[in-house]
Amino acid sequence: MASDKIIASLDEILGLIPQKPPVVMIDRLLYIDKVKTVAGLLISKDNIFCFNGMFREAGLIESIAQTAAVSVGYHYNKAGKKAPIGYIGSINRLHIHTLPAVNTLLTIEIINEYEVLDFSIIRGKVYDNDTIFAECEMKIFLKKEGNDV
Repeated sequence: MASDKIIASLDEILGLIPQKPPVVMIDRLLYIDKVKTVAGLLISKDNIFCFNGMFREAGLIESIAQTAAVSVGYHYNKAGKKAPIGYIGSINRLHIHTLPAVNTLLTIEIINEYEVLDFSIIRGKVYDNDTIFAECEMKIFLKKEGNDV
């Protein structure tokens, strides 16, 4: 289960994901194992995906993708290896239930469903307490050493 303990803060996260500000949509790593990763984001009013006080759909999707990226980056970093870059191959079963407001502390959770060759399938959701804002499945291609895109 996720805890309130922060495993990695924003500065550490920036070393684990390819995204850079202002496109970073996670600011804390809360839990990680081989199957599940939980990150968080406190939505600020100056977030590029906020409009009229609400965090928009693209931000919700990007937060799921970046939670998957931090999972890969964390595990590769622990093994002393450079993390591959990931590319979203597809987004399936996307459900945006409602949009969160500025100052909401989001929890973003991904489950690694399976990995075949250089493709991973993850299931992600974004929530706050009992409110689910978004959920989807993503197919992610990892460009590992020697792969051509």
